[in-house]
Amino acid sequence: MIAAVGTGAPADGAAVPAHRVRVPLLTEVLFDGRFDDLHRPWTELFRRDIFRYRDGLSPSERSELAYERLRILNEEIDSVAEFVAATDRLVSLHEWSGMVDGTLTTLATIHYNLFLGSLLRLAPRDTVDLSPFTRLRRYGTVLITELGYGNNAAELETTATYRPDTDTFVLHTPSPGAQKFMPNTGPAGGPKSGLVAARLIVRGQDCGVFLFLVPLRDAHGPLPGIRVRPLSETPGSAVDHAITSFDRVTLERTALLAGDHADLTAEGTFHSTIASRRRRFLRSIQRVTTGKLCLSAAALGGARAGLTVAVRYAHRRHTFAPASRSGVPVFAYRCHQTRVLGAAARAYAATFLLRETTRRCADRDDTESAEAELLVAAAKGWITWQARDIALECRERCGAQGLLSANRIVDLLTPIESTITAEGDNLVIWTKAAADMLTGRGYRPPPAPAARTGPPTDPALLLDLLVHHELYCLRHARGRLSAPSTGPMDRWNHAVNPALDLVDAYATRRAAQAFLAAVGRVGDRATRNVLERVFQLFALQRLAPHAGLLLAEGHLTAAAVRDLAPAVDRVSAQLAPDALALVEAFAVPDPILQAPIATDGYAAAYDDPAGPWQRAPVG
Repeated sequence: MIAAVGTGAPADGAAVPAHRVRVPLLTEVLFDGRFDDLHRPWTELFRRDIFRYRDGLSPSERSELAYERLRILNEEIDSVAEFVAATDRLVSLHEWSGMVDGTLTTLATIHYNLFLGSLLRLAPRDTVDLSPFTRLRRYGTVLITELGYGNNAAELETTATYRPDTDTFVLHTPSPGAQKFMPNTGPAGGPKSGLVAARLIVRGQDCGVFLFLVPLRDAHGPLPGIRVRPLSETPGSAVDHAITSFDRVTLERTALLAGDHADLTAEGTFHSTIASRRRRFLRSIQRVTTGKLCLSAAALGGARAGLTVAVRYAHRRHTFAPASRSGVPVFAYRCHQTRVLGAAARAYAATFLLRETTRRCADRDDTESAEAELLVAAAKGWITWQARDIALECRERCGAQGLLSANRIVDLLTPIESTITAEGDNLVIWTKAAADMLTGRGYRPPPAPAARTGPPTDPALLLDLLVHHELYCLRHARGRLSAPSTGPMDRWNHAVNPALDLVDAYATRRAAQAFLAAVGRVGDRATRNVLERVFQLFALQRLAPHAGLLLAEGHLTAAAVRDLAPAVDRVSAQLAPDALALVEAFAVPDPILQAPIATDGYAAAYDDPAGPWQRAPVG
C-alpha cells in the first residue's frame, strides 16, 4: 500500500512539493537491500496454514503444535549445518517467527543456535552423529542455569567426574540448588538430547565448567537416572519448561565437548590453552552472544507486527470529533499520532541498530572481541526493551480490541518479555557492559562534536546532542566511581546507575548513527525526507528527558528546550500522512498478521466462519 505524504519543510528548510513515499524503497532500506534473498523465504513459509493463529488450544496442544511447526520449518532448510553457521540467516528467521509463534521461536533459538551452534563449534563431526538433530529425529536443548546459580553460571554445582578405569564420566546433581532450571525437557516433541553444563572433575581436580552431550529422553520418557519435573505454566508461552536433575548418569568420553581449547587424555590428564576456568566456560557458551541477536530480532519482529496492527486499526476505528457529525479516525487526534508514530520511529531505529550489529557479527568471526561483545550486549537490552514499550503502546492504543488474542498484540507481549530475560537478563548484561565501558574494555568514547548551529530538528545537530549526552554520562559515571566509599561494593554502587545510563546513551547513539547511515544510502528524495522526519521524531523524543542536563551543559538554549515538545508535535503532523506507508514497509503479509482489526471492514471479519479466532457458539 502506498500512502500520500504531506507537505512540510525538510531539515535544510527548503520546501518540497507534495509527494508519495515509495514503500518498496522504505522496505529496501529497512532490510538492508536483502529482503528478497534473506527475508522473503520466511514470509512465504509462514503463510502456510500450519502457522496460522489458532484459538482455544490447551497449553499441551500449543506445545505439540510448536514442535510440529519446527519440523516443518526444518524441512525447508537445505543445509542445517550451514544455516546454523550463518548469523544473518539465523537472525532473519527469528525476525519473522517472532511475530508468528513465541513458543516456536523459543524452540528454534534453543535447537539451532544454542544446541546445534555449540555442538558444531565444540565437537568434531567424526565423533558426533549430527543427523538425528539436523533431521529433527531428536530435539536439542541446553541445560545451563541451575536453581541456585543464574548470573554466576561459572560457579555451577553439577559435576561430571572422569573415571579413568572405564574412560567414562559420571554426571550428578549434588544438591537441590544444582537442579537445572527451565530447559524444555518435557515430553512434548518426543526424543531429546541436551548440552549439560557441568563441572569437570579429573582426579579430584576442578577443571572448570564444560558442556556435555547427554541423551535425555526417548519415546517412552526420561532415560534412567534423569528426573524431569514440569514447571508451572507460563502465560502466553507453551514451551515444556521443566526442572531436571541427574543421579549418577554414566556418559561416554565423547560426551565431553572441550572444543579446541582443552583436552582430556584417556589416562586422565587434563590440558587447556586457557588458564582461567571462567574463560573456559565462557568459550564453551559463546553461542549465547549470537542468541542475543536472535532474541533481539524476535522481539523486534513482534513489535513491528503490533505496530502494523495498531496503525491500521487507528485509521479504521472512528470516534467523535468536535463540530462533526460523522466522526473521524482515532488517528486524526494528535495525542494518538505522537504516541504511535513515536513507537514507529523507535522501531525504525531499533531495526537499523539490529542491522548494524548483525553485520558486525556476520561479516567477521569476532563475536568474542570486546568491542563486538559490548555492542551486542547493549543492542540486546536496548532493542528488547524498546520492543516491549512499543508492544505495550500498541496494545493500549487498540483499547479492548488489543486485549484479544485474535488481534495478536497481547500474545506478543509474553514472548517479548522472555527475550528480555533469556540469554542474559537485560539488567545483568547491561551492568557488565557498564563496567566494561568505564574501564575502556571494548569502548572508545566518541569525539566531542564541534560547535554547530542550525535548526533544532537538523539531523546532524540532533546526533551531536546524543553524543554530548553520552559523553556527559561517561564523565558522571566515572566521577561517581571515584567518590569516597567503604569498599569495592559500595564504590560500585555509587557508579552503577549512572553507568547504566551510559549504556543506554551509547546504544541510543549507535542506533541514531545506524539510522542516519541508512538514510544516507537512499537516493530518492521523497523517501529520504520521510526517513529524516522519522529520525527527527526518534531523536527529539529520546533527547527530551535529558533537556535539563543539555541546557546546564550549554548544549541547548532555553528557547530550544521550550521548543522540544512543540517540535515533536510538528514532526508528528508532518509524518501523519505517511503512517500507513511506514508500517507497510515492514512487509508483514496479511496471512501472517491475521488480526481482524487490521483488515478493512473489520467488524464483519469477526463473522468470517473461516477466521482462526472462531469457536463453536456457546448457545
